[in-house]
Amino acid sequence: MTAGLIQNSTRRLQSLTLLALAGAMAAASPAAAADLGGNCCADLEERIAELESTTARKGNRKVSLTISGWVNEAVFAWDDGVENNVYVGTNSLEQSRFRFVGDAKIDGDWSAGYTLEIGVFGADSKAFAQDNTGSKNSLVTRKASWFLKSKTFGKLTVGQDGTATYHLLDDADGAATRNYADAEAAAVALGAFKTRSGGVLGAKWTDFMGGFNNATPGQSGRRNVVRYDTPTFAGFTATAAWGEDDMWDTSLTYKGEVGDFALVGKLGYGESTDPGVNGGQCAVGNGDCQWWGAAGTIMHNPTGLYVYAGYAETHIDLTAAQVGADDEATTWFVQGGLEKKFFPIGKTTLFGEFRRDDVGLSKAATGSELDFWAAGVVQNVENAAMDLYVIYRNASGEATTGGVKANLDDLDMVIAGAKIQF
Repeated sequence: MTAGLIQNSTRRLQSLTLLALAGAMAAASPAAAADLGGNCCADLEERIAELESTTARKGNRKVSLTISGWVNEAVFAWDDGVENNVYVGTNSLEQSRFRFVGDAKIDGDWSAGYTLEIGVFGADSKAFAQDNTGSKNSLVTRKASWFLKSKTFGKLTVGQDGTATYHLLDDADGAATRNYADAEAAAVALGAFKTRSGGVLGAKWTDFMGGFNNATPGQSGRRNVVRYDTPTFAGFTATAAWGEDDMWDTSLTYKGEVGDFALVGKLGYGESTDPGVNGGQCAVGNGDCQWWGAAGTIMHNPTGLYVYAGYAETHIDLTAAQVGADDEATTWFVQGGLEKKFFPIGKTTLFGEFRRDDVGLSKAATGSELDFWAAGVVQNVENAAMDLYVIYRNASGEATTGGVKANLDDLDMVIAGAKIQF
């Protein structure tokens, strides 16, 4: 009998508790109750589906997905001695982009993954000219590749990606100027601007220059390749790539520290026999060319003082009608600066640089001597993952065509902008 009383009391207590909870929910959230109506589960599923449709998610549970990129927009003020103007657009040295990177662990040593990188142009600064404010609102596939990676054996990449000498000189820049004033920055800043001689318009600046990637000797670009990177040993990594019917190149990279000094160095060589992908100076001959370059940075960590410098060459194979012409283009450059945290928001980089190009046969001349110098400041804002930059650039030189030498009028430019990462 006692057991029966206890059981009845327990049931009554449970019923009262459920009624009290129901009343409390109704009193505290009448609006929500009205919204849910008689089918709360269906409404909840609908809300979950809405959230899923607006959320980045991976395609399966085995391969990760990381979305990253940056926006790099700037104001370009220029003066060629006759005309001057101000344009606004995407800084094509390191254009705005978004990137999808996936990675899947196979076992303790091996992994596989992919890279999809899409470049975005608001207005392409490489198309800027006296009569052109740049192509608008365009996309370009920068990278589309998969990889297999081993901690023991290295990394194999297949697809559109950087060759072994892609950014060979640029990636040797160990300062914050890497994205704004690296080895090819002087050439990229010229965009499609035309030269003037005595105020008269002539060919584009880049038509007088060497190399086939951003008018800079010694460097290759992104191509459809098979690429192999060794594991890093004592700071050294070797890379080799082949593709694009028919090109190949190789490079050696070093990153490390010796005492108070941080060091970055790169050395590489490449050849190509594919006229279909060799633009620039290589297309002037029969389409075949060879290139090599070396560059490095040494930075004193306690003071932030650094020097970044390099040298590179490109040789083109001439046609029978061009035998005897100068088949070589060289560039050398030096940048010195100070990178230090003067302000709490982030490091400040102050720098000055000079680049000299000696070019043989090109699209516009049989010989050219071109000088580029620049100075500027890059201010990092740590909490915003942002760099603010202001850079002054000057281009000048002389060119020879048919035995006649002509001076090229100076082109001055100020670039002010920001790159914010996500």
